[in-house]
Amino acid sequence: MKLNQLSDNAGAVKDRTRVGRGIGSGKGKTGGRGVKGQKSRSGVSIKGFEGGQMPLYRRLPKRGFTNAPFRKEHAEVNLGRVQKAIDAKKLDASKPVDAAALIAAGLVSKELDGISLLAKGELTTKVDFQVARASKTAIAAVEKAGGSVSLPEVKAPAKEGKKAARKAAARAKREG
Repeated sequence: MKLNQLSDNAGAVKDRTRVGRGIGSGKGKTGGRGVKGQKSRSGVSIKGFEGGQMPLYRRLPKRGFTNAPFRKEHAEVNLGRVQKAIDAKKLDASKPVDAAALIAAGLVSKELDGISLLAKGELTTKVDFQVARASKTAIAAVEKAGGSVSLPEVKAPAKEGKKAARKAAARAKREG
């Protein structure tokens, strides 16, 4: 057998349908779209359009709160993948493992808003992690292997705002 004798199995490769090429093709005139007008054209976006009637999403009241603009997106790393990278010598377990080390090892592509450590898989090597957040089971697994997880300190919100300061001043004035 020679290279020029190689071919696919019968029926393995099918030609693409050429639409709009005459009535005899079965896909002529409307080209399989079945309609005239706006819906037959390309680049149409009419989801939610109700023919000029006020759409449902505008008729219903908007309630509640969304934190979407301030949501933090973390890059997730599982312990099993970290162990594989250590075994493959892509990650040095003797040095602290932080976002830069994980990116260099190819475990995450971007840091985003921080690294999140998750417990899927097994960790057998002693590793010191410096991440933005970690699950309780991941912290337990790392400490069981002899390593440690250091998370950034979370600042407690200031209890005394302007309103509390005014109330305290008014109380002092009354008692004073």
